[in-house]
Amino acid sequence: MNGKRYSRQRELIYEALMHTEEHPTAEMLYSWLKPDNPSLSLGTVYRNLNLLADEGVITRMAFPVERYDGNTAPHSHFCCDRCGRVYDIAVPYSESLDQEALKRSEHQIDRHEVLFRGVCAACKASR
Repeated sequence: MNGKRYSRQRELIYEALMHTEEHPTAEMLYSWLKPDNPSLSLGTVYRNLNLLADEGVITRMAFPVERYDGNTAPHSHFCCDRCGRVYDIAVPYSESLDQEALKRSEHQIDRHEVLFRGVCAACKASR
């Protein structure tokens, strides 16, 4: 976390994100941190998440509700159509897909994102 001066609240937000495998929304992070940090505001959480994402320290993921990921390495995700949870999926990143897209377009291709959709194991088991 470089570039901006140190903030205790930014550090708390970053640490919470780095210590979960979930891909939380700003509201989720706020609800996790608020009980132990009564002066924390939801606006502060949003501002710091956006700052961290703009710096490339975390990843902002555009779903119907924005989610955040502490893992900035290229990887795939799964989104459950039933409960809305987002999971990492250990599918190897394919640079050949970047090359194929480059061949088929005039765009500069830097990376791609893969999102799988369906019903997660937890929702499937609760049927």
